Amino acid sequence: MLKIILAILIFSVIVIFHELGHFLLAKRNGICVEEFAIGIGPTIFGIQKGETKYSVKCLPFGGCCMMLGEDGESEDPRAFGSKSALQRFSVIFAGPFFNFILAFFLAIFVVGMSGADPAVVGSVEEGSGAYEAGLQAGDTILRLDGSRIYNFREISLYNFMHTDQAEVEVTYERDGEKYKTTVTRHLEDGSYILGVTMTYDMNIGPLGVLKYSLLEVRYQIKSTLVSLRYLVSGRASINDMSGPVGIVNMIGETYEASIVYGIMTAVVNMLSFSILLSANLGVMNLLPIPALDGGRLVFIIIEMIRRKKIPPEKEGMVHFAGLVVLLAFMVFIMANDIRNIFFV
Repeated sequence: MLKIILAILIFSVIVIFHELGHFLLAKRNGICVEEFAIGIGPTIFGIQKGETKYSVKCLPFGGCCMMLGEDGESEDPRAFGSKSALQRFSVIFAGPFFNFILAFFLAIFVVGMSGADPAVVGSVEEGSGAYEAGLQAGDTILRLDGSRIYNFREISLYNFMHTDQAEVEVTYERDGEKYKTTVTRHLEDGSYILGVTMTYDMNIGPLGVLKYSLLEVRYQIKSTLVSLRYLVSGRASINDMSGPVGIVNMIGETYEASIVYGIMTAVVNMLSFSILLSANLGVMNLLPIPALDGGRLVFIIIEMIRRKKIPPEKEGMVHFAGLVVLLAFMVFIMANDIRNIFFV
């Protein structure tokens, strides 16, 4: 029961912040917001304040900011469609952007409490590829095959995502000088490893906390994009994805595994999970898929280029079709979650 409560709390905060982005920018641009809702499905509770109804729905996985004329024609000057393309773009983009803002503020707490993981080598395993290439403790990894590295976890991410080649070009810094070397990674338990261990920096100061909080959001965005590329390329299957049910289960497992080390450890891990989910939601919503924020942004960008609006009814049909597909996909993912948890 506790993991369900934690999941609802985490989902609710993330969704509220996402919809708050749409809401605030809509109000800022003089758009009438008809309903601001947390959750989906039938309304459990609602209150009308001015022109906006504030509602809580029965299913906590979702939310909405319904604006006047959002999916149709309206002559009202306060309708969404009556505003300029740039104003509408800012309103739609604000939702995902607020998810990144939320991830950043949560990261401040996590980094402030647990420190940062700069890409500095803590130690080098004797006989490993890194050892043979001359890497030493204290070296700062700057690039792997040209890809910029800031967090040590990016090294692990690289190792996990690049299993098709053993050799990697490593750019590193030692005593203020930059060097390049080629490391032949060794295979261990089916994965390539560089042969270096990480180090945590607890004394980074206030500016360091802000810096590594930004880098934490960057890492979560990067890992989401890399995972999507991994999925699209066929190197991962849909069965590897998790929906709400799977996420609830992961939240529960994470909490149970961390609470044995104390409440602060559990809090940090829950906040870290929230950072991952918030950044993930921001990225996923920006994908150019109908019904998602990214799909709506595509139509606005097309309008900007051709200097002419796409008929609202046609755009609405595309988004409706996209919504049907997304709902069907969600049902499939939830069924897959249940199968993985209870039958595998």
